[in-house]
Amino acid sequence: MIPLAEVGFVEATWVMVVKSVLIFLLVFLIVPVLTVAERKLIGRFQNRYGPNRVGPMGLLQPLADIMKLAGKEMFRPSGAVPLLFAIAPALVIFSGIVTLAIIPFGNVQEGIGLYGIDVSIGVLYFFAFGSLSFYGLLLAGWSSGSKYSFLGSMRSAAQLISYEVSMGLSLLGGVMMAGSLSLTSIVEAQDEIWFIVPQFVGFLIFMVAGFAETNRAPFDLPEADAELVQGYMTEYGGMRFGSYLLAEYLEMFVVSAIAVTFFLGGWMGPGPGWLDPVWMIAKVLTLIFFFIWVRATLPRLRYDQLMSLGWKIMLPLATLNVLVTAILVTVL
Repeated sequence: MIPLAEVGFVEATWVMVVKSVLIFLLVFLIVPVLTVAERKLIGRFQNRYGPNRVGPMGLLQPLADIMKLAGKEMFRPSGAVPLLFAIAPALVIFSGIVTLAIIPFGNVQEGIGLYGIDVSIGVLYFFAFGSLSFYGLLLAGWSSGSKYSFLGSMRSAAQLISYEVSMGLSLLGGVMMAGSLSLTSIVEAQDEIWFIVPQFVGFLIFMVAGFAETNRAPFDLPEADAELVQGYMTEYGGMRFGSYLLAEYLEMFVVSAIAVTFFLGGWMGPGPGWLDPVWMIAKVLTLIFFFIWVRATLPRLRYDQLMSLGWKIMLPLATLNVLVTAILVTVL
């Protein structure tokens, strides 16, 4: 039997093994679905065709993309550092998968928690393992031996550092209101009112920072094709390039799931307990739809605008939100 932090019960080893397998399957099912959904939605937003040739209604397009990437040569520049060049995409994938393990899709039912693990320091776990992707992006640019890749990795490093501070502060309000760092405890604390109401400013800050953390438009400066070809991914091909694409969609799912957990009541919803995962996934997909909507609508920011927004607007607002929340929690 394996104890799960401070949840007050234990789960059999085989349950943990099954959960691990399900998490891996979820990862490799998320990305194909999100890629075809994004391309079809952006086609609708921009009044053009999305994928419609491969399979019924183009639904097999992700399979064709995977086969194409798998068949491509994984070329490495002569000036690259071989070991670091290979490790970089693996670090990014590892960061996303490990972070997904703490997302609660439901409460404990019949002695089994509908999540991978429930650690008592869930928020710190999220930032600790989520920050590993920073090294994956930095190593990719530096080890490629290309000025475009190096510039892209430097942009990514500056962007992640700038917005991770605001993202962390935006979650502190929910932590103080729930009185716990455990994600399941934070969801249970929203039984009467979702934290998006008292923490609306924190929700907005987290979502803007989430766009920057996932390198999604309008904050996709590290991959700016017009300036840096493809940024830190320029010299990657085949499935190594595909690994970075997988990580981008995986991070988008994780950021949306964390936002739902902290601000939108997590698995809370009407109906019996077995509907908990359905409500959780429905809320997450709603936020992912918002990610895609923004990408199809807004142009890319200039780099100075990106930095100014992070340090001059987001950070002061996040700090003020934490101070006000701390005063209100203490007084009330």
